[in-house]
Amino acid sequence: MSDRLSALLQRFELRARVFYSGALCGIANFDGGAGIGHLHLVRRGPLGVTDSLGRHSVVSEPSVLFFPRDGAHRLDGGEREGADVVCASIDFGAGDENPLLRGLPALLSVSLAESPGLDLAQQLLFSEAQASRCGHGAVVDRLTEVLVIQLLRHAMAHQMVDGGVMAGLADPRLAKTISALHADPARTWNLDAMAGLAGMSRARFAAHFTRTVGIPPGDYLTGWRLGLARTLLRKGLAVKQVAAEVGYASPGAFGRVFLQRIGSTPTDWQQSDAAAGP
Repeated sequence: MSDRLSALLQRFELRARVFYSGALCGIANFDGGAGIGHLHLVRRGPLGVTDSLGRHSVVSEPSVLFFPRDGAHRLDGGEREGADVVCASIDFGAGDENPLLRGLPALLSVSLAESPGLDLAQQLLFSEAQASRCGHGAVVDRLTEVLVIQLLRHAMAHQMVDGGVMAGLADPRLAKTISALHADPARTWNLDAMAGLAGMSRARFAAHFTRTVGIPPGDYLTGWRLGLARTLLRKGLAVKQVAAEVGYASPGAFGRVFLQRIGSTPTDWQQSDAAAGP
């Protein structure tokens, strides 16, 4: 099977920034609103966790807590020894344009005992986080990015997500088609081509895709193309070039779909996004 995550990660840049490492005593509030997610690596608990809906849990064993989308949450390390944690911001560089983020739950929590790969990565991360060697900051950030990728891999392998693109990538037949859509959005895709890659009839493929991913294959393809288009427009590419990159025969055809789905023309959206700044 082809690499199911690489095309997604190549199109939407993953960046991590570790901003805290050590004993967490008392309460730390994460208010959201910055457009980024958070990863908390717990080496020693207990650590109280409250999500944006007010649901509370206690993490007592080494674990990875991943809040993939921007959302308020609270950590409580207690008043005595405190929990031993590494906290990082996670930015995929595309907000809700990335189908990966839309398909993940608000909180993905995995015990390190469940995944040897995660455990090895966290050992390296904690070792580097406690050191002050040359390049320390860059190393801990890169190790955190590795940990995020391994966490996504673990979630797919253990079918921890029951909808969205992650569920589709966890399905051996659908993964072939979805990976191809991600890798080559400019191809002239139709239902026959997509179903053929999955080794299914048109009707069975369309029904299975919709049931698993949550939307029909054509709608997913359009959403993927427009997400990429906004990323490319944000980089300053011309509308004509973006249209060709994401699979539209002409800027006019691209503009009509963009206007229908996004609510403005590509040019107006690009100008508005540039004016808004980072």
